[in-house]
Amino acid sequence: MEYEYYFNKLPGERPWRNNLIYTSLISKDKKTFCQWYYNDVVYHENQNQVVLPELMEEKWQRELKYMKLMNGAYPDLVPKILDIDEKNRKLYLQIDGVDFWQRHNDLGKTFYDVLPDWDEQILNIVKQHKSLGLHKYSMHPSSFFMIDGVLKSINYFFCYHKSEDSFSFKDVESHIYITRQEEVKNNLGKMGYVWEQKLPFTEIDKVCWNSFRNNYPNEFVDRVLNEAL
Repeated sequence: MEYEYYFNKLPGERPWRNNLIYTSLISKDKKTFCQWYYNDVVYHENQNQVVLPELMEEKWQRELKYMKLMNGAYPDLVPKILDIDEKNRKLYLQIDGVDFWQRHNDLGKTFYDVLPDWDEQILNIVKQHKSLGLHKYSMHPSSFFMIDGVLKSINYFFCYHKSEDSFSFKDVESHIYITRQEEVKNNLGKMGYVWEQKLPFTEIDKVCWNSFRNNYPNEFVDRVLNEAL
């Protein structure tokens, strides 16, 4: 099967990388998505943010651990795992077209036009993460694919179990795009926290979801904060 780099794009703008950590690949028929935990300088245009080999390995292991956990507990909420190439750190997932965020942009429609109950579906995914004790922070709309009207969650490299030690945002800043870092810092300030401060996962949840208000409707973010966390 042939694969190519997978980019996101908006009308009138040049394509940009789909992920900051791994290299995103998609099959020519758009039925398989590959998360390649490799620092490809061509794909990342020499703007690689995770450059330490041990950190890339940690992200790969988190992806495998929590994607497998979700596949076992809630198989309808994540893509089917087609193959795992441990040697080359490639995870192959079954999809059907581009990601949810790209799909609504390509069609020039709202999330509700593309999938009327998208909000209930994502809300349910967040609730099921909580039921497993998970705190997942890659929740941008591009972290979902849609298959037969069902959203499938990906990107578990930035996911932690409640039993783990938490972190400061300074500890994970390589995972966060520069423009979102500013949003996070702004939200931290509003809550009386600072970038270098280690926080409980529950507070990190709030900071992160508030930073997604430019990506989701405010009323949806409010529902997540009030009903799912």
